[in-house]
Amino acid sequence: MRVCGLRLLLGSIAIIAAGAMPAKAAQVLITAEEAALPPPKGAVAAERRGITRGPKVDLLTGGGQLRSPMRLQLKFEPYGGAKIDPDSIKMTYLRTPNVDLTSRVRSFVGPRGIDMPEVELPAGEHMVRVDIKDSDGRVGTTSFILKVVP
Repeated sequence: MRVCGLRLLLGSIAIIAAGAMPAKAAQVLITAEEAALPPPKGAVAAERRGITRGPKVDLLTGGGQLRSPMRLQLKFEPYGGAKIDPDSIKMTYLRTPNVDLTSRVRSFVGPRGIDMPEVELPAGEHMVRVDIKDSDGRVGTTSFILKVVP
């Protein structure tokens, strides 16, 4: 009888403690203040052009209109037997002045890409550039626009 009562008490404490714990908040990638900065003049999102042996960076997050919080996924693809150098990642929010987002994504970077399960972004169009290097020192870059609706 005492064992059952103790289990019930411990189970109740665990449930109460779990409810009292705050849910993990989404990672803020771009703040409202940063989004209010003016866009750079003449900047357009561009795919890589020409033949290159540098690593490829692909945005896997669905195109079109997105809702925040969202999942942000990018895939890195090295060529010629090289390996991606995760420490070389640089992510930039293209505004005037540019905003370095690298420290906000660093813990989500791996040798195969970036996987951020919950990212907070204000509504609007956000142009982002990602640069990465491989073990041979070759650079890969891409830029893309995240269109977030309210």
